Amino acid sequence: MTIRVLLADDQNLILAGFRVLIESADDLEVVGTATTGTEAVALARQTRADVVLMDIRMPELDGIEATRLITADEELTGVRVLVLTTFEIDENVLRALRAGASGFLSKGVEPADLLDGIRTVARGEALLSPNATQALITQFLDQPAPARPATVALEQLTGREREILTLVAQGLSNDEIADRLYVSPLTVKTHVNRAMTKLGARDRAQLVMMAYRSGLVRP
Repeated sequence: MTIRVLLADDQNLILAGFRVLIESADDLEVVGTATTGTEAVALARQTRADVVLMDIRMPELDGIEATRLITADEELTGVRVLVLTTFEIDENVLRALRAGASGFLSKGVEPADLLDGIRTVARGEALLSPNATQALITQFLDQPAPARPATVALEQLTGREREILTLVAQGLSNDEIADRLYVSPLTVKTHVNRAMTKLGARDRAQLVMMAYRSGLVRP
C-alpha cells in the first residue's frame, strides 16, 4: 500500500528536495506541499494524507499549532505528524510532542532514515529520532503539563499489556518485544492496540508518554 505524504515547509528548495527524495521510493507518494501552517492544515483535511512531514517554523501558523489542529480534528484521526527540527533537544520539540506529533527527526537525518521514519510513523511505530534521547523525555516530564484524563489509570491493563507497555516505553519495536517475550509480532501488536484503546492514546507516542507520566517507566 502506498503511503501518502504531505510536505509542509516554508522553503521551496527544501520542499522540492523532499519531494524528489520521497517520490524516489516505490511505496511513498507526495500528495501536496504547504508553505504555511494554515495551508498545511487545509491540505491535511483535503488530502487525508497518511503522514504530514511538518517543519516547526512557518509563517501565519507555526508547525506546532498546525500539528495541534490536525491531531485534534476527529476527521483526521488516521493522519500522523512527523516533525522535522534543526535541534533534537529543543523546547519546540517538547511542544510538538504535546501537540500530538507522532515523532520527530533532525533535518540532518540521512535520506534513507527519513524514508524509514515516514514508514514507521505511518505504522504507528515511531516516537523519537534514531538517537532516542532519554534526556528529551526527562525534560518533557520535568515540565508542567495539562491534567490528563482518568484514562491513564493503568489498572485497566492486564498484566501482559502492562509488561508490553513497559517495553514499548523503553523504545523496543514490536519485533524486538516479540523476540524478548517469545511471542509473535502480531500478538504484540494486538496487546499494544488494546492498551491504546483502554488508555485513550491516539498513537504509540502518546502511549509512551502515558507510561512515563504514570510512573510505570522511569527515565
